[in-house]
Amino acid sequence: MKQFKEITKKQWIKAAIYLVLYILFLVWVKSWMGIIVIPFLIDACTTRIIRWDWWKSLKNKTLYQIMGWIDAIVFALVAVYFVNLYLFQNYAIPTSSLEKSLLIGDHLYVSKVAYGPRKPMTPLTMPLTQNTFPGGGKSYFDKPQWPYERAKGFGKIKQNEIVVFNFPAGDTIVTNPEVIDYYAQIYHDGKVRCEEANYRVDLDTLSALEQRHVYDLYYNVGYNLIKQNEHIYGKKITRPVDRRENYVKRCVGLPGQTLEIKDGVIYTDGVAQKQPDAVQFNYVVRLLRPIPESLREKMDLSSDGLKQSKNHKGLVEIPMTSQALEIFKNQTGISDTIIPSKNLRSNDWLYPFNMNTHWTKDNYGPIWIPAKNATIDLSIENLPLYERVIRVYEGNDLKVEQDGTIIINGEVAHSYTFKMDYYWMMGDNRHNSLDSRYWGFVPEDHIVGRPVFIWLSLNQDKKWGQKGKIRWNRMFRAVKNYN
Repeated sequence: MKQFKEITKKQWIKAAIYLVLYILFLVWVKSWMGIIVIPFLIDACTTRIIRWDWWKSLKNKTLYQIMGWIDAIVFALVAVYFVNLYLFQNYAIPTSSLEKSLLIGDHLYVSKVAYGPRKPMTPLTMPLTQNTFPGGGKSYFDKPQWPYERAKGFGKIKQNEIVVFNFPAGDTIVTNPEVIDYYAQIYHDGKVRCEEANYRVDLDTLSALEQRHVYDLYYNVGYNLIKQNEHIYGKKITRPVDRRENYVKRCVGLPGQTLEIKDGVIYTDGVAQKQPDAVQFNYVVRLLRPIPESLREKMDLSSDGLKQSKNHKGLVEIPMTSQALEIFKNQTGISDTIIPSKNLRSNDWLYPFNMNTHWTKDNYGPIWIPAKNATIDLSIENLPLYERVIRVYEGNDLKVEQDGTIIINGEVAHSYTFKMDYYWMMGDNRHNSLDSRYWGFVPEDHIVGRPVFIWLSLNQDKKWGQKGKIRWNRMFRAVKNYN
């Protein structure tokens, strides 16, 4: 009772304010388990029955200072954890896939409340890390795993907005950094090994079911190849949804839309979409001499854009905007050959890997994007488009019998109703972007947030101290979306 008498009016007001804010937070995230924290919150503000700052009574000065630092660090980590989880986080652009809209070295403020923050799915993780510590080693515990839920946000993803999300194909990786997509590597290497063993087929002459058997063979051979050669491919690692690498792309297709790419132009529901102002395509050129740095800067061409392999004819692919292309064409003595890369045949493995589509990066689809509660008819012909969605993203047991019968969760399935919304993401640097053309749909539970503005921009081609290392003209610039 003495403790209650000693509580001041100021302490009660402080406790009431914190309590109201905390309850509003619980209502927002719909997490009523948090009610158990309320007695501790009130005690910390008023009665202090629990000795929260017991270390302040220590007489040992060194131990007192150590505990002071620990107290401050723990508070900071908890605060950062909740801010990153529910409000915003920093994201640095690692690749040129969105040039020139976003550049390598741009540091973004990513709003979690734009689409609503996800509740913790892998709650035991170190703040400010995605999946590893800076020096190496896993920075999270696999258990517990909580189901996907999302708090209410300010809005929904709109057509052509730039979005940060977890890499969908990142559920399984190998530690060899050269293997970017584990699943594409399986099919690619499986096919190569089969052809080395003189197993070659003309898929165009086979039925959809016969094609499936061939692709199953490629997968099994490639899977065992990677499994048995860890010294080449690296160790196999699986990751939960929210611990997969963060990617940033432009959402060009929404749930329920039918998307198609014709000669590099995106169509949704049959309507051509406006290209980003700074969209880039690759051009194959024959360089007569190296591109001078002054010309490269004038074209706004990053060193990452020049990291292309030459073929036996000395040709090189360079990503250029329409403005950069005009500048390049007007130069003399640099190149005598310029060919749009989209006029050349691509050997890329595109999504879905187990379907004979003849699609390319510039001529892709049509493909329907799944929407929550929408139902489609399933057949052996269209199953490859939605197989990963049904099996991996929505957690169903899916099997295909030798005769082509589709079995989902032990029952014959002729249709399927989707549980989540899905999105189609692409980069503005169209020929240098690892995007949905390669790994398919982005599930709603992979969505992280929307970039709002650039708070720092560092030029990777400049050293510290050099003019232009910090791109001051990009600081605090809003991330541009277009309609």
